[in-house]
Amino acid sequence: MIARLIRAYLRLPLSDDAIPGALLEGVIAHVRHAERLHNYDFVDVISRTTHIGWQVKSTKSTTPVTWKRAKIPNAEKLISESRKSDTGLQNLGNSIIEFCNNHALHSIKTHGLTEIFYARLIAFPDGRIRYLERKLCDSHNPAVFNPRDFRWQWSTPKTTSKKEQLPALHGINKVNGVKEWAWHGLGENQLHFAGEGKWWNDQNSRWRDFYAPTAEERLNFSALVDLLSKV
Repeated sequence: MIARLIRAYLRLPLSDDAIPGALLEGVIAHVRHAERLHNYDFVDVISRTTHIGWQVKSTKSTTPVTWKRAKIPNAEKLISESRKSDTGLQNLGNSIIEFCNNHALHSIKTHGLTEIFYARLIAFPDGRIRYLERKLCDSHNPAVFNPRDFRWQWSTPKTTSKKEQLPALHGINKVNGVKEWAWHGLGENQLHFAGEGKWWNDQNSRWRDFYAPTAEERLNFSALVDLLSKV
């Protein structure tokens, strides 16, 4: 059903290859007999009957996921200490992970949820689209991430022809050495999570692949007007 509704949207002449997150939220709410939350909670959609919530993300495969705009309490002091020692770096990184976990816990308590799932739509360059769901946490184990899994370091500032980019704090997975987090705490506090890419094919995720409509399957404006006139 989710794939069918997304493909129906992509047949419209006003749509493009970027599928809005708000659209996916509405589709999930419709299919799961749930409701959208129009606020900044960790979950975007909740079912009050099953007590399940979904955090919803939809991007192209090459676009980084913004996990949250993370305004860390006492950030100025933590940033200053992170410049002085590895302990300071780890404390700042731990505060970011704690911030994320607390955000999920707040949704669990506020809405009486028993489980939170990650609902993700990924648009690939070849027209393939993947929808996946993965359990993030539950009321018994509300922590989404373990701060001990990551080490942290500031990136080297980059200078472009237009302006100098501010350094970001990178969270590196201790096991494989891959960068999973980028916190732009010296700017707009965006927290990008590249680590979710490993969930795309993980055995703990459930997914389905489908393809965007072909050019022949898409409606033109005349066909759309004709279709709506019959409603």
